[in-house]
Amino acid sequence: MIKHACYCTCAVLLLLLSFDRAEAHPHVWVTFHSEILYAADGSMTGVRHAWTFDDMFSAYALQGISHGKKGQYTREELASLAQLNVESLKEYGYFTFARADGKKLKFLDPVDYWLEYKNATLTLHFTLPLKAAASAKAMQIEVYDPTIFVDFEFAKDKPVSLSGAPQCLLTYDLPHQPTPAEQLRLGQLDSDPLDISSTYGEIFANKILVKCP
Repeated sequence: MIKHACYCTCAVLLLLLSFDRAEAHPHVWVTFHSEILYAADGSMTGVRHAWTFDDMFSAYALQGISHGKKGQYTREELASLAQLNVESLKEYGYFTFARADGKKLKFLDPVDYWLEYKNATLTLHFTLPLKAAASAKAMQIEVYDPTIFVDFEFAKDKPVSLSGAPQCLLTYDLPHQPTPAEQLRLGQLDSDPLDISSTYGEIFANKILVKCP
C-alpha cells in the first residue's frame, strides 16, 4: 500500500506513489501511446510506452530540477529524474499487465527510458522487454493502476500500434463506465484506499488486443 507522505520531492512516479492518499481519486492523469514489439519470427518481445502526465503534476515534479533555459528541459537534464521514475514503477508492475493465450507474461526492467518536456507537460518514454519472447494467437495487454490513484487514458491520435508484427489484427477497448455500485466504491477510496494487491482497478483497465493467425 502506498504510504502517506506529503513532503516527498522529486521524480514523477516517485511523487505519484508518495502523494497523500487523502487527495481525490484519481489524482494524476496520464495520456498514453503504446507500441507492441515483435521479433522477425513473429513472437512478441515487449511494449514501448509513452506516458504524458497532466500539466499540474508535471509542474510539481519539475520543482528543484536544474535546467539551462527557462521553460525548457533537455533529456540530459531530466536523466536522473527518468531513472528515478522507472525505478519507482517496479513495485507496481509498471502498471502494465500482459497475457498470451490467457497465460500471464512477465516483464524485465525497463530499457531505453527518458523524459521529454513539451507543451508544459512531461512524457515518460520507456520500453518493457518481456522476460521471454511469446508467440500466441491472442495477446492482451492491460494498462491500469490497481489502486485507481492514476487515471490512464488512450491518446486520441494513434493510441496503439504494432512494430514488426506478422499479419495480426490490433484493437483496443476503453475502460467501461462505472456502474452506480462501482461509482459508490470509487467515492469511498479517499477514506478506504485500495491496496496495491487489489484487483479492483482491473475492471477499469485500458485493453490492447492482438489476434494473429
